Amino acid sequence: MNFGGVEENVVTREEFPLEKAREILKDETIAVIGYGVQGPGQSLNLRDNGFNVIVGQRKNSKSWDKAVADGWVPGETLFEIEEACKRATIIQYLLSDAAQIEMWPKIKQYLTPGKALYFSHGFAITYKERTGIVPPKDVDVILIAPKGSGTSLRRLFLEGRGLNSSYAIFQDATGRAFDRVIALGIGVGSGYLFETDFKREVYSDLTGERGTLMGAIQGIFAAQYQVLRENGHTPSEAFNETIEELTQSLMPLVAENGMDWMYANCSTTAQRGALDWWKPFRDAALPVFKKLYAEVAAGNEAQRSIDTNSKPDYRAGLEQELKELRESEMWQAGEAVRALRPERSKK
Repeated sequence: MNFGGVEENVVTREEFPLEKAREILKDETIAVIGYGVQGPGQSLNLRDNGFNVIVGQRKNSKSWDKAVADGWVPGETLFEIEEACKRATIIQYLLSDAAQIEMWPKIKQYLTPGKALYFSHGFAITYKERTGIVPPKDVDVILIAPKGSGTSLRRLFLEGRGLNSSYAIFQDATGRAFDRVIALGIGVGSGYLFETDFKREVYSDLTGERGTLMGAIQGIFAAQYQVLRENGHTPSEAFNETIEELTQSLMPLVAENGMDWMYANCSTTAQRGALDWWKPFRDAALPVFKKLYAEVAAGNEAQRSIDTNSKPDYRAGLEQELKELRESEMWQAGEAVRALRPERSKK
């Protein structure tokens, strides 16, 4: 398929229907290991799509209880991690990057010849010298990376839609890795699948998370909000002009038909200003993005993540940083604005 003049390998649900995916995996047992960010959405979509799927999770944990609440039955479709791995022919390794490193010595003993090891992030394999995760040569190593959270994957599935995903094959030991990975991509609810490799997936993912998806967008929000407040605008006005209008009005138009179409459906004054200012913002941000990508490629971002997320007090530190965001005036204003949305007030 052609994207902006560049040909890419893409698989659609029309080319590879759900019935074909079910047929390919009819004799497979898929174990979803971990029930945190991606685990619930992927496992529930697989289950609802008719695949033989079980969940592996630490017993007596909040995630175990959540899995039970979602209808997974202990001893039937919900097991301790090692038991699930023993039963599986495909192990979907969906623990956090730090937890993958911790659990790897236990997981790898269940990777017997012919099995498949599945990731939704290229981190563990790309930085294997740092993570120590080196799969045996006689298993398939594959990747499906939904371009969004597990919550979004599940929500779009329930709406009858799909979330686009990338796919990759790091190791094809059985000669069936392609069929397996595409069938799993369709099974978890992908809209369409585009080809990548483990390195490109993790480089783009780490850059995106720190950039326009999360880090950069929060930084831009905070800067504009601060300037408006310093110039006498109220919290409500500053929040509406910085975030609410973007997320509730403009971004849906971009998602529908693209940025040019969104521009064309705004006032001529807004068009003129946006066209005049987007390049200065690009030029200001470009050095930061170049530095960010270089840090990702050098492995420095990966090492920071491994070091920080492995600390015993990681959760407490994370909560403190999230609390700073949550209790900032901008997001407190946001909570008040969201409460006034019509759909909230009707409930």
